[in-house]
Formats: sequence, structure tokens, C-alpha cells
Amino acid sequence: MLKTFSITDIGRKRKVNQDYIYTSEKPVGNLPNVFIVADGMGGHNAGDYASKVTVKTMLADMENSFEKNPMIIFKRAIEEANTVIRTRAREDSRLEGMGTTVVAASCMGRFLQVANVGDSRLYVVNREIRQITRDHSYVEEMVRIGELDPADARNHPDKNIITRAVGAEDSVEPDFFTVELQEGDLVLMCSDGLTNMLEDEEIRMIISGARDLVEKAERLVEAANANGGRDNISVILIEPCA
Repeated sequence: MLKTFSITDIGRKRKVNQDYIYTSEKPVGNLPNVFIVADGMGGHNAGDYASKVTVKTMLADMENSFEKNPMIIFKRAIEEANTVIRTRAREDSRLEGMGTTVVAASCMGRFLQVANVGDSRLYVVNREIRQITRDHSYVEEMVRIGELDPADARNHPDKNIITRAVGAEDSVEPDFFTVELQEGDLVLMCSDGLTNMLEDEEIRMIISGARDLVEKAERLVEAANANGGRDNISVILIEPCA
């Protein structure tokens, strides 16, 4: 059996929590389990609306999917969410410009299937910490083409400009990853409210120094808030089947 724990926190600076998280250890359609982190953006209530509607639309699409391939299931669910967000933003001027990141995962035996759009992340943590997803951000693109040193990317003034989001364009292009999990691996999914406040190695040390999933997640949130808590903080931890 999977062991999981999830937590979301408004942080120290924001008035609204625009993150929306979902976990199910039970099947959703043809997927044996589903975990999603969405970090919304947009004025007033548009960001929290975008993240919530995206997750709910994805889940409805997955429930009704006849597909067996998890990548196709995730792809179609994200595309459907993108269509819904674009349509509702056109229909209601208060929602104009809204969008959201999405990172979604399903644990299928020893393999983890992952999809992402934006800069919410999935890591695999053991003796080391490994970022599986790649940020769709302006700064990350600069790092990739060699125009920016990774060490300088963390505090770059344009760090929060993302290059892909659900709802940003009429079409959306998720990235997909398959990870073979090893004994002792722990999966961390999170919004950038965690990763902007803590270095990867700090995250690894907090996780390795806490007893169980609840303590690990709560300590991560506490540390992000202690470092400033400039954004909403969401964490999903997954301990795969032994």
C-alpha cells in the first residue's frame, strides 16, 4: 500500500491560497492512484478558481477515459482543463488572464508516471534529491541555453515568469516523465512556494531528519514560512509500495 500525506498553507504574505492539491490512493478511471498540485495565477479570485477548476476538470476527464496509457490520460485531461479555463476566461472578464501550473503523477508498481506544465515540481528523494520535472520558466530557459548560471537563477528578478501554463494559450504542451523507483525513494510534489524558500539540499535534509510523512511535510512548510513564506506552500509526499 502507498503511504501519502498532503498539506497546503497560505504562507506569510498572501491573502488567498491559490494552490489546489488532490490525492487519491484509490483508482481514478484507469489510473491506480492520482496526485496533483496546481498553483493558480491571476487577479482577485481568478488564480484559486483556475487551479481548482483545472484539477476538477482533469479528474472528471480521467474518470471517463477509456485510455490505458497514463501519458495519454494525463495529456487529454490537461488539454480538456486548458479548454475549460480558456472558455471561462472569455466568458467572464473577472477571470481574464487566469492560468495555473499543474504537476500530476500516478504510481504504477515500481514506475512513477509524471506530467507537468509550469514550475510546480516533482522530486525523488533518497540519499540524494533529484528534480524530475523541468520548470517551464523564463529563467530555466536561459539556464538551458547557457545564458544564465544555475546558481544565479535562484534569485533572478524574472524567476516567477513562467513560459507554459494551463489557460495561457489555446493549446497546452505538457512534459512527461517515467521514473523507475528504487527502495527507499520518497516522492515529493510541491508548488514553488516551497522551492523558492528552500534550497534542494535543505529540503532533502528536512525530509531525512523527520520521522514520518506528516512530520516531514509539516517541517517543510514551517521552514518555508520561517524563510519568508512569500507564497502559498503545497506539499504532497508519497511513500511507494515496499
